[in-house]
Amino acid sequence: MFQKGDLVSYGMDGIYRIEKIARMCFYGASEDYFVLRSNGNPDSTIFVPVNNENLKKKMRRILSPDEIYALIHAMPEQKSIWIEDENERKEKYREILARGDRSELVRVIKTLYLHRQKQNESGKKLHLSDEHFFKEAERILYEEFALVLKIRPEQVLPFILEQIGIDAKEEPSAFE
Repeated sequence: MFQKGDLVSYGMDGIYRIEKIARMCFYGASEDYFVLRSNGNPDSTIFVPVNNENLKKKMRRILSPDEIYALIHAMPEQKSIWIEDENERKEKYREILARGDRSELVRVIKTLYLHRQKQNESGKKLHLSDEHFFKEAERILYEEFALVLKIRPEQVLPFILEQIGIDAKEEPSAFE
């Protein structure tokens, strides 16, 4: 169960701190809410009803440093999840982003990075929707990694590459 002060990842919105759990009245009904304050934007607040299981599923505890290191070291073995049918791919990637499973986010990043490399080799660009999914998956994952590892978001990729033994000066190959 979540408590006041906990840091959580909320859907695709980013990292939030549970500021308090308070009884509030919205639309004439009084109930208990988690009051979430954005870690990156103090003006952003989300109210999540304590008894709403669907909205609570969007709240995920952030990973520990050990969990992040384990995820990083597993990256080279992560399998690609390329789906040829564009509509199926969009739906699958949208679901992955919504779930926020970090291992699946790594797979999306790796898959789209490798696909982008293949497209570049043949003089093409990554499809706009794929580029969007790539950037969103990176944003979600890197924000959490940066916070937990106490580094800046732009330092996350070089840190990951260093951890898995890839020279950041060379062209990174999406976690090999």
